[in-house]
Amino acid sequence: MEREPRIGVIGSGSWATAIVRLLLNNSEKINWYIRRNEILTHIKTHGHNPQYLTSLALPAEKINFFNDINKAVENSDLLIFAIPSAFLHDSLKNLKISLKDKIIFSAIKGIIPHENIGIADYFIQHYQVPIASIGIIAGPCHAEEIALERLSYLTLGSQNQHTASILAEKMECRFLKTRFTKDIYGTEYAAVLKNIFAIAAGICVGLGYGDNFQAVLVSNCIREMKRFLDKTIPGAKLKINNSAYLGDLLVTAYSQFSRNRTFGAMIGKGYSVKSAMMEMNMIAEGYYATACIHEMNKKFQVNMPIVDAVYNILYEKISPAMEIKLLTGKLK
Repeated sequence: MEREPRIGVIGSGSWATAIVRLLLNNSEKINWYIRRNEILTHIKTHGHNPQYLTSLALPAEKINFFNDINKAVENSDLLIFAIPSAFLHDSLKNLKISLKDKIIFSAIKGIIPHENIGIADYFIQHYQVPIASIGIIAGPCHAEEIALERLSYLTLGSQNQHTASILAEKMECRFLKTRFTKDIYGTEYAAVLKNIFAIAAGICVGLGYGDNFQAVLVSNCIREMKRFLDKTIPGAKLKINNSAYLGDLLVTAYSQFSRNRTFGAMIGKGYSVKSAMMEMNMIAEGYYATACIHEMNKKFQVNMPIVDAVYNILYEKISPAMEIKLLTGKLK
């Protein structure tokens, strides 16, 4: 692509908002698709998102706003999707513009429910986007710390380093650094699994388990992640201690900004799934991912006691105290 690509962000949650702000550091204009017109109007008028990262200033004069997804896609060359995985299919159901010639980067850390496929495969299978045109934006990174301008690192996964470098140049600034990997699938599924493990960590916090136990739990989580990735991505030779794997797991399991950990802690304290989600007013991707990974693992038969425990608590309504007590006997 000879000219500078027109970048569009799809979504209006905390991660989408943080990404827009990052891109505006090095871009004259950014396209932003926001489904709800009242949010679009508020940002355009007041220069901040009324629902997420509300203190983050957004220079509206540098943003082309769209509430028609077809116009947003038509006017963009590189699209960053930051919509919860459970809502991606519905969000694109009215899309008539082809994605085949677009560069697609996913900032979605989830799996498509019922289909049990990752976001990269979703765009390949449903929209015929070539794998060379697909990228992954992974952590370890929380949107809230981007808003606070705390030093953070992102991992950009793509088979095309030139494409990733275009996005890296637009996102890097004094408080954000980027790293590159060709491992799209490992990076993508690690981001899915760490959300499930963060729910497990949160449940244990809610139940009153201490730091000593959390250390054992998280060390078992990284081994469980490696077993699953080794089985589902044979020959990948993953460096599991890299930031995109271990680092992202650690920040999601321990951070006060982790919505999955917060969700888990509420479950551990006795909240129902529905009441926890309503009170959070945010999507915990790990909830949906738990069912998807559980279903996928029927095929692969990987030993995943932590995922199984979270599934039993969230979907089989087993007592968190009882299930975690059983889990403690399986950890090493």
